[in-house]
Amino acid sequence: MNKYLDKGWFEFPYDARLARWVREGLQSAWSAVDAPENAHWHQCEGTWFVGVNALPNDAAGAVAGGGPLAGAAYEFAMSLFGALPLHAAQLSVVYAGYPKPRAGESAAAGRYRLKRDAAHLDGLKLEGETRERRMGEYHAWVLGIPLTESAQSPMVVWEGSHLRIAAMLKRELEDVPPARWHEVDLMAAYTETRAEIFEECQRVEVRAKVGEAYILHRFALHGVAPWRGAEESPRMIAYFRPELADRERWLLAG
Repeated sequence: MNKYLDKGWFEFPYDARLARWVREGLQSAWSAVDAPENAHWHQCEGTWFVGVNALPNDAAGAVAGGGPLAGAAYEFAMSLFGALPLHAAQLSVVYAGYPKPRAGESAAAGRYRLKRDAAHLDGLKLEGETRERRMGEYHAWVLGIPLTESAQSPMVVWEGSHLRIAAMLKRELEDVPPARWHEVDLMAAYTETRAEIFEECQRVEVRAKVGEAYILHRFALHGVAPWRGAEESPRMIAYFRPELADRERWLLAG
């Protein structure tokens, strides 16, 4: 718990219960990647399957008749804000050559994806023409579960970034009614805080194998590293990011 609160992330060693969950759901995960209804999630010239809500799991995390999500990582996550129903997990699949240009993405955004790992805060949405950033989702945490064995394009997190972003959000939002937080443009404050994080916080590449997992603080700045190695099988990670209904707790809790 101390590392999670201090650094903004925590990794969990191999857990047989989690490894079994991966085995039971892997075929369904690949079927979701190939499903016609998910074709729009193939981005960056085929080098990234974004896969938002693509895993067909139920509220307990069970996939295709398998058992519910289990293991120490899941138990730790549920201890933070109590038991939360799980949404359909994101399936993030990265292929050799990532990142190629993403359709509609500016040259500057492409350079940012390459040089800064597309670092972002989950739930903070960039609005198109106005170029404003507003909170659109209020996640409790981000739980990453590798579904394939690959050291390529790992998750990247800036240690301690959650503390700086938490301070920024409290400064910008705590005098605004929670029902109106989505109206607040956070672009300037977020951009300034993000620049400080890049300058002062340590960038860490988080690599995990099947049966292992990691959890990120809801305010941690994180991204995906470019594919740097030789050709190998794609890397797939399932991400659970349940939302909190209590927005004041989301903002003020540790």
